[in-house]
Order: sequence, then structure tokens, then C-alpha cells
Amino acid sequence: MKKIEAIIKPFKLDDVREGLSSIGVSGLTMTEVKGFGRQKGHQELYRGAEYQVDFLPKIKIEIVVTDDIVDRAIETITEMAKTGKIGDGKIFVYNVERAIRIRTAEEGEDALS
Repeated sequence: MKKIEAIIKPFKLDDVREGLSSIGVSGLTMTEVKGFGRQKGHQELYRGAEYQVDFLPKIKIEIVVTDDIVDRAIETITEMAKTGKIGDGKIFVYNVERAIRIRTAEEGEDALS
């Protein structure tokens, strides 16, 4: 099993969720986060005053999938989140040693569905 974390632009969340659902991903966790990379923030004007916004709003999606669909999940996230502009995001993949469903105590892949 693998855990996939993706940092994406907020307006791409629905597209990514629908794409993942279409390949059989049954659940995900979404967190509103802020950060910066190459974008380095931007200038904004508020009530006539300019100020620097260093941390930009992003969405972090977390899913745990079986090894057989990891590549499809990554391809789907990449395809659905891509705008072709700086700041499209990043994807990180981690090994998952164990997964347990709290309600039933099911473990492994049984705990994912």
C-alpha cells in the first residue's frame, strides 16, 4: 500500500476528486494549507495599501491506495491538477506499513475499501 499526498491549486480539487473516483479511489482526505515554492508569493492591494503575500492557499489531498493503482492515481492527479503554470503543485508517495479500520479492526487492503 502507498500513501499519496498531493499539493494542488484549490480550484482543481473537484476535478482531481472526480478523476480519482473514476479509477476506484473510494475516499480521500483534504486539508486547506498555505505554502510557497518557486512562486515566492505575490503582491496584493488592499484598501490602497500594497502588501506581500508569502504563503499562497493550496489544497493537500491524502489518499492510501493499493500498489496496483498507484501509477494510475499519480497519472490522474497530474492530469486533473495541471494548468501548465507555475504553482501547479507536487505529489509525494510513501510506503504504508499497516492500515486498520477502527470500526471493524479490518487490516491491510480490507481496511481501505
